[in-house]
Amino acid sequence: MVSLFAFFGPPAITLLLFAVGTVPYALWVSRRKPSRPARWAVIGVAAAIAGYGAASVYGLAFTNPLDLCGDRGGDGVYRDAGRDYGLTSVSVGGFPPSVTCHWTSGHNTEEVWFWAPPLLYAGLACSAVCSVLLLLNRHAHGNTPRDNGRDA
Repeated sequence: MVSLFAFFGPPAITLLLFAVGTVPYALWVSRRKPSRPARWAVIGVAAAIAGYGAASVYGLAFTNPLDLCGDRGGDGVYRDAGRDYGLTSVSVGGFPPSVTCHWTSGHNTEEVWFWAPPLLYAGLACSAVCSVLLLLNRHAHGNTPRDNGRDA
């Protein structure tokens, strides 16, 4: 059995991050009154950060990926839970985040949560589109430093 943190940690931490992040976001929106694209850009960045954090199991994928794949037996060999396969290697990808466990039986298992990469890519797309909209709106309304008589 994989550790409880590796199983329940990423969804719980992601929900906690979103819950805690709503307070400063609400204060920022109520005091500064940002435009809709600015608000969505911030939401997109938060979603991308949470998606990447969950996909890398909040650092475990880079610090100790063997613990994500299976349990260490008394003989020091990591075994697949419920099966008698030994772990041969672990492949960790930084971007897009992936943790693939390779077993002696020849099959591979992916340890990244199914919802983490779509959350990462949706957040990146949202923030990129909204940032472009912010730049276009700024240029269309003449709020560039050159138009105001200031040097860039």
